[in-house]
Amino acid sequence: MEYSTLGRTGLKVSRLCLGTMNFGVDTEEKEAFRIMDAALDAGINFFDTANVYGWGENAGRTEEIIGRWFAQGGGRRERVVLATKVYGEMHNPLEDPNNTPGLSAFKIRRHLEDSLRRLQTDHIELYQMHHVDWKVSWAEIWGAFELTVQQGKAGYIGASNFSGWKLMEAQKEAESRHFLGLVSEQHKYNLNCRLPELEVLPAAQHLGIGVIPWSPLDGGLLGGNALKKQSGTRSGRDAARIEKHRIQLEQFSGLCRELEVREDTVALAWLLANPAVTAPIIGCRTMEQFEQSLRAVEVVLNEEVLNRVDEIFPGPGGRAPEAYAW
Repeated sequence: MEYSTLGRTGLKVSRLCLGTMNFGVDTEEKEAFRIMDAALDAGINFFDTANVYGWGENAGRTEEIIGRWFAQGGGRRERVVLATKVYGEMHNPLEDPNNTPGLSAFKIRRHLEDSLRRLQTDHIELYQMHHVDWKVSWAEIWGAFELTVQQGKAGYIGASNFSGWKLMEAQKEAESRHFLGLVSEQHKYNLNCRLPELEVLPAAQHLGIGVIPWSPLDGGLLGGNALKKQSGTRSGRDAARIEKHRIQLEQFSGLCRELEVREDTVALAWLLANPAVTAPIIGCRTMEQFEQSLRAVEVVLNEEVLNRVDEIFPGPGGRAPEAYAW
């Protein structure tokens, strides 16, 4: 496994991040344990989750599964750079006006304590805002996060789904408080979604913020099974999307056959070739999917291949404003 530093910090993380969104939903606990053990064995030390994973009435279940895995001991917790998130609404049978999506200081502190309890740990390496909160001031947000860092309950703070200008705004406010601020931005970025190249990636690089792409295979669309349209599978349910992108997907599959490399591996290797990217999130449902993802760090795409990929999945043309102006 290869490693990189997380943004401008000295924290070393694996070039692949294990996503756990499926744990407790599509992946039963026993299989989740196997995948996490295999991740450590493969050298993956970067695990990502969120307090809402499990969803709805089961929100928090994924963190609980990870907590029970940590509880087995064997150095599991010590070897993991753990990231979780806060913002979403958690299931609460009681009426609570504060149980709404957002980033109030009240919510950040309360939900951090709940996450720590479920995860059976006393700290989180990376605590991430799952979304922008337009209604809460940075004074309140950074005040709450500063306290979590001072108390040792979180090592670093990250963001997710922020625009480029929101990253700049957040950092400006953090610097005014003499606080490190954001060290990472988790963003939807893949061959079929290249808009982040306009603003988000350049802003992140300028600020020393590491980019952690989520949905690197665009929900399976960039995987090898998408064109098979197997009945009863995710690719079958996404038939309309597949038809919309069929020509591109067929061209991409043809290129991958020439390279003798799987489509999902090439899609991940393409992300890893971008200097703005710290680690794409591999959201595996099965051990087989996990094992298939590992080869991405071994595949190096040369300039000719990268140019051919650009022809199949053209991006916005570079960063703004050059992408659309002189």
